[in-house]
Amino acid sequence: MKLAILSREPKSYSTQRLVEAALAQGHEAVVIDHLQCNIVLEKGKPGILYQGVLLEGFDAIIPRIGASVTFYGTAVVRQFEMMKVRTAIDSQAIVRSRDKLRSMQILSRAGVGMPKTAFTNFSADVPAMIEQVGGAPVIIKLLEGTQGLGVVLAESAKAAQSVIEAFHNLKARIIVQEFIAESKGADLRAFVVDGEVVGAMKRQGKEGEFRSNLHRGGSGTLVKLTRAEKAAALLATKALGLGIAGVDMLQSKRGPLVLEVNSSPGLEGIEKATGQDIAGRIIEYTADLAARKREKPKPKKDSVRAVDAQSDVPAGK
Repeated sequence: MKLAILSREPKSYSTQRLVEAALAQGHEAVVIDHLQCNIVLEKGKPGILYQGVLLEGFDAIIPRIGASVTFYGTAVVRQFEMMKVRTAIDSQAIVRSRDKLRSMQILSRAGVGMPKTAFTNFSADVPAMIEQVGGAPVIIKLLEGTQGLGVVLAESAKAAQSVIEAFHNLKARIIVQEFIAESKGADLRAFVVDGEVVGAMKRQGKEGEFRSNLHRGGSGTLVKLTRAEKAAALLATKALGLGIAGVDMLQSKRGPLVLEVNSSPGLEGIEKATGQDIAGRIIEYTADLAARKREKPKPKKDSVRAVDAQSDVPAGK
């Protein structure tokens, strides 16, 4: 099969591992920089030009879309979908996962455990917002932050109010979350492919750091998830409609609490921590998608529900 890996970093560990795994399984793999793609819109004939050449003959794509280019990256993925090319991660699922507030609303509705979270549109009643999540200390996050950037721990109510007001004055949108002290600067990353947890690691922040991101100097070690942790990871992934995802969770007294679901999770940390061929599982899943029949059975009339793509809520509700 001919597979396209949408990535701006052809030399990155994740991209190279996907290419290696594809070749090992007898597939052709082409790395395409999605920002260099030109979308061609024509009646009944959607197309993509890449470096002056019309892209044709691909069986499936694996999107590796960075958060800073979500809008254009998902537009390219959507164009491939219009061209009847299978994608390992749906464009709409990427959009859902990248919007922190929207994704948490979806997870909340699905019954996924999560830290208490509050959001407001530049409200002046900051003390009430802090109390809604259990009081200080609290975690304050920029909605647009990634890899631990834009995340602040406020130890006291006064400090939290100062930080929140500062963000509000900058017109930056934030969420406020309860601080889970018992997690002790560590979280779990469950890697899910096609409805199965294929690897998991515990990420521990460096000394004095409450963020456990590997990009912030944290370390990853192999961990065996409990049944509840696996169930939480799978439920979160299913709720967002993701075929591939990295689910970040905290261990708390009331069970696993999902922090974020990443639609373009890195492979280096999880493969080195677990010793598993995660890239190979992704290629197997993608090739299987491409091999499945495109035709789906028509649903019965009484089972069809219109869905508002913007709100993820059945129409009419």
